[in-house]
Amino acid sequence: MYQHILVPTDGTRLSELALNAAIALAAKLGSRLHVLHVVTEYAGDARGVLPELASSAREAFQQRAVAEAESILKGAERIARAHHVAVDGAHVFADDPYRVIVDRAEAQACDLIVMASHGRRGLQAMLLGSETQKVLTHSRVPVLVVRGAAS
Repeated sequence: MYQHILVPTDGTRLSELALNAAIALAAKLGSRLHVLHVVTEYAGDARGVLPELASSAREAFQQRAVAEAESILKGAERIARAHHVAVDGAHVFADDPYRVIVDRAEAQACDLIVMASHGRRGLQAMLLGSETQKVLTHSRVPVLVVRGAAS
């Protein structure tokens, strides 16, 4: 059925729920897992008032972001392997995480995306938006949504 599952994770408790669901599904189906961590680009000093500080701040941000991404991915890979699931991971810097998720799923020939959702409804959901909602809207690959508690 599903042979290659993509699961985006940001290291939060909510994305851990989706990761655990993806691992359980992959273990049952004998699927492999592709774990993706998307880091939003550094916004920095939009006016460019202090270019020297902006450059060092960007570098510090990227170093921290890469270290955090590697930690999140290693943790996810460790859990998947403990459940005998073949896994690989990647992190990407991007402005639009949903676009990277959709593109990565297609590029990696994934046949399912497993993502978390806060479960917000109504005006709150519309105003806050959601990467999961955007993926649902734009993806040609099926998406399994793991719901968390509404906030």
